[in-house]
Amino acid sequence: MKERYLEIEKLFLSKYATLSSETRGREIPVPPCPLRTEFQRDRDRIIHSKAFRRLKHKTQVFISPEGDHYRTRLTHTLEVTQIARTIATGLCLNPDLTEAIALGHDVGHTPFGHAGEEVFSRLLGTPFRHNEQSRRVVERLENDGKGLNLTWEVRDGIENHKLSLSPATLEGKVVSYSDRIAYINHDIDDAVMAGVITEDMIPKECVEILGATKSARVNTLVLDMVNFSYDKPKVALSKDVQAALDKLYAFMNENVYAYHAAKGEETKAKKLLETLFEYFNEHFDEVPDPYHRMAEECGRERSVCDYLASMTDRYAVSTYENLFIPNDWR
Repeated sequence: MKERYLEIEKLFLSKYATLSSETRGREIPVPPCPLRTEFQRDRDRIIHSKAFRRLKHKTQVFISPEGDHYRTRLTHTLEVTQIARTIATGLCLNPDLTEAIALGHDVGHTPFGHAGEEVFSRLLGTPFRHNEQSRRVVERLENDGKGLNLTWEVRDGIENHKLSLSPATLEGKVVSYSDRIAYINHDIDDAVMAGVITEDMIPKECVEILGATKSARVNTLVLDMVNFSYDKPKVALSKDVQAALDKLYAFMNENVYAYHAAKGEETKAKKLLETLFEYFNEHFDEVPDPYHRMAEECGRERSVCDYLASMTDRYAVSTYENLFIPNDWR
């Protein structure tokens, strides 16, 4: 059955697609699966990982929002995956490789969103980037320090999913664009729900080109990318649509991402992570065993950051409370 699927890929995928049969493989060879391609196996390994499950309790933009409908890092990942797979299918690229990269692209995110990255960068004295941490998670940290042993193409796409970087495959570039398409539009949705912005604040030229609703904007961006990039050795948007997306991103930077109301709890979150870092650096015996083994090759401070970065928002808070807040007398 898998052989028939591989033949279908050769017949129907673009000449610019990454064929499953031509993967550069894994660091540790494993016997082939009779049903699934290597990229399908990677997708399944990511979905079944603890790091993926923890995304449901990690901040997207709003820290500890009141309400059930704000995005978390997990729902963001699912929206990116849906958009990316649609684009990949439209461009006749490999949808399984695209899906695997998208599902794994944010597993290295810290608790409390980008606030955690800022704290760890300062504490380590070197940039702590979530895309690099995501690759570190799937290669070195997940599965009790054994990693997930993913294919080279998936690991490359995960590390290079930021738009400023250059993944080795077009499938990886699709995920880069899908990430931005997803978070700009769903963050608008959340910001309106939170009362940070209103729909009529969105720049008129963006509305005219992209559309007035989230679904309309996403549809415009997806269709434009497929039409503009079809049967080409690159993935991009047309000039006018790219300019409108850039303007929308600038609008969100000014009015949401840097807005004090959206960052209201960020100072507390940073202080919490700093305090936990200091504590576990001094009491390293309390850090779980896999991170002890990692410390032998990367040092104690980096290993403590790996441990803290793996935490969900609520686990970081509960750990802080257990360590520093007196329990009620029973």
